Amino acid sequence: MPDKILPSDVLTRIAEALERAYPPAPAAPDFNAAQAFVWQAASSSFLPVPKVNRIPLSLLKGIDRTSAILLDNTRRFASGLPANNALLWGARGMGKSSLVKAAHAEVSGAAPNLKLVEIHREDIATLPACLTHLKASSNRFIVFCDDLSFDKDDTSYKSLKAVLEGGIEGRPDNVIFYATSNRRHLMPREMVENERATAINPAEATEEKVSLSDRFGLWLGFHNASQDDYLAMVRTYAAHHKLDLADSELTRDALEWATTRGARSGRVAWQYILDCAGRRGVKL
Repeated sequence: MPDKILPSDVLTRIAEALERAYPPAPAAPDFNAAQAFVWQAASSSFLPVPKVNRIPLSLLKGIDRTSAILLDNTRRFASGLPANNALLWGARGMGKSSLVKAAHAEVSGAAPNLKLVEIHREDIATLPACLTHLKASSNRFIVFCDDLSFDKDDTSYKSLKAVLEGGIEGRPDNVIFYATSNRRHLMPREMVENERATAINPAEATEEKVSLSDRFGLWLGFHNASQDDYLAMVRTYAAHHKLDLADSELTRDALEWATTRGARSGRVAWQYILDCAGRRGVKL
């Protein structure tokens, strides 16, 4: 008995159903579209960033030694030489994320295949999927996570640990991971102390979580600015943006601004410059 031939409309419906059930694979990312991208976890894609929000490396004051270390590490990585993952930790507003973006800009001028990919803190669990796309590319990537930290019930740090070191595949050769955090061990101090106090074996209780920071070969500490460093930041910003103020006036106003904020940092210095320029009608 001959096989029964299905009507064309039935075949069409079957084909459409198969397409819905098994959609085509997403197109390969075009990493030539920009120098920086943001990982979009929901769609497993990379959003190009035409203009990165960053400042020149020369404007970052009070962190000269730290800046030199990260810049050297980034240059070695861009050249295909061994380099370390880096954790930039410490005081708020002292230029941690600014340094990462400035270092990329400094190095990528001579190495255009060096790309910056930002992954949001809440998407860390999808980092392995992100790296699957990156390792297939001929480019080199700094994967950057700003303000990285983990709370008590958060287990996504395990994905990061496996990627940095210890997993079967590990970190691809063309990827390096830079993170900033206010916490040296990426965990709140009270959480570490509570686990140590209530555990049968205190050392083992905190080992798994605290060991995450050990996966970073570079620990770069940022500390609160001295008054001299703070004023150097203010003067550098003012000179760069050609704000015509007498140094005595700039010093007096900048110190008063820091007093009202209760802090001295690069961020506070920049906020003072914004206020100063705005009051004088100067566009930055």
